[in-house]
Amino acid sequence: MSIAIIGGTGPQGRGLALRFAKKGFNVLIGSRDKSNAVKTSEELNIILGANFGKITGHSNTELAEAAVDFIIIAVPWSGHNKIISDLADALRGKLIIDIVVPLAEGNPRKVDMPPEGSATESAQEILGHDTPVIGALHNVSASTLNKLDTKINCDVLVCGNNLEARTKVIDLLSKLDLNAYNAGDAEAARCIEAITPILIRINMSKKVPFSHAGIQIWPPEH
Repeated sequence: MSIAIIGGTGPQGRGLALRFAKKGFNVLIGSRDKSNAVKTSEELNIILGANFGKITGHSNTELAEAAVDFIIIAVPWSGHNKIISDLADALRGKLIIDIVVPLAEGNPRKVDMPPEGSATESAQEILGHDTPVIGALHNVSASTLNKLDTKINCDVLVCGNNLEARTKVIDLLSKLDLNAYNAGDAEAARCIEAITPILIRINMSKKVPFSHAGIQIWPPEH
């Protein structure tokens, strides 16, 4: 199975590439500058060693055109809509996983939601309703993703307007040994994405003995 990560040279993209490759997936990471993606892929393969899936570097355009099972959007919010718009023709019809949170410029403790309601809904609007766009991994920190010797101990809320695609993404994320939950249609991303700046605020506080915390769904004990 193959996964392409547009924005795969950033902190979250690198962590996801390592996690999926460690589970045996072939991972393609992309950047506007192909040479940067190639360099990053070489660095990540050294971290992984020889006994896992392979990570390769490409331009974002090459990634969008590639025949892969999933395409993850992991770019900064400032470039989110433009990158998706530029690649829209190649992305349409593929299963898109959007992990982007519209954090306010200069203040990651706040969100600046777009007119569509969320980053997930923005991507859906750009690509059209025949292309499944699934929001996921919004509340998992890049630091957590990059600590390969540590299990991801937070849960993931998965949303989108296509139930079959949501189910596929939940199954995919289960390969990373984490719990993923069906959170409903794309409109749920408005709430899910808005949790991230709250987590950032808590994690930045000097009054808590931890950092990079996520969310967990706990069943009642009664």
